[in-house]
This record gives sequence, structure tokens and C-alpha cells, in this order.
Amino acid sequence: MEWLEDLVDYLTEHDIKLATAESCTAGLIASELARVPGSGQVIDSGLAVYSPEAKNRYLGIPFETISRYGLTGEEITREMVLGTLNNSNAKLAIANTGIAGPGEPEDGPPKGTVCLGWGFRYEDKIYVITTTEHFDGDRNEVRLAAAHHALKRVCDWHRDIRDGKLAPYWCEHD
Repeated sequence: MEWLEDLVDYLTEHDIKLATAESCTAGLIASELARVPGSGQVIDSGLAVYSPEAKNRYLGIPFETISRYGLTGEEITREMVLGTLNNSNAKLAIANTGIAGPGEPEDGPPKGTVCLGWGFRYEDKIYVITTTEHFDGDRNEVRLAAAHHALKRVCDWHRDIRDGKLAPYWCEHD
């Protein structure tokens, strides 16, 4: 896919390394990018973090936060992005959580709902963007669509940050 090659070129040109924390895509974002020869120079790491325990252990997300917001939502995705940036030297973190299927959950978001997050280190600041998207299809079609969407947005978000269109993320720490 030519757009994946273009993304690797963009990341290389801007000296951006990627780390992922993937729940519903289970490593597919990193795997799709790794299809491109030479992509190893722009991939730092990829985590598949399905369980609350993994999100806590590898990303530092408190169990209280997971209990309060559930496993699917932009709040958790934001925490996943920040945990990924805090635990890597990457300049870009992509995270997601969602409901890929099969079947509809009894409560919560419908099948096909994926919360995506991007975090950038840029000029000693952190920028975090989260969105909630809906993708149609079976489980694996939803996962692939979410992975591709996450990767396709990277250049646009980075340009918006570079052009001053997005404000840095700010969080008060105790």
C-alpha cells in the first residue's frame, strides 16, 4: 500500500518513532506499518493490552480509572497514550480500545465503536488527540479499518501540531 510507504517516509523525514498500545486491534497498527521495508527505523514498540491488569501493569493506568470509565472510552484511550509515551522514547504514541465484535454488547457502546488516541512529543510538549469512530464489518474488518484509520491520521495531526492548530495537553499532577 503506497500510503503506508508514504507514512514511513514522513515519519523518517521528521525523525518520529512510533509506540503503540492496542486493545481491540491487538498489535495490528504496528503490524500494518511493519509491512513496509525499512519501517523498523520508525517503530519503537507495540503492546497488545487487552486486560485491565495489562493496562495497569504496562501503562500505569490506575484500576480506579478503569473502574470509573470502563475499558472502552476516550478517557481510557487518553491514559493509554500517556502511559505509552511515559514508558518509551517514542515521539508518537497511538492507542485504541473498542468493541470489534462479534455480537452486540448488552450495555455500552455498539459493535464497531473504537476510541483512538494519538500522542505526540513536539518541542518539549505533549499533544494528545482522542476520537471515537464507528467502523462497519465483522470483527477483523473493524480491527483493520481502525488500524488503518489510526495510521492515516498521523501526518495530518502532526502537521496541525507543527502549524500551531492544536494546543498542548496539560494535566495537573498531585
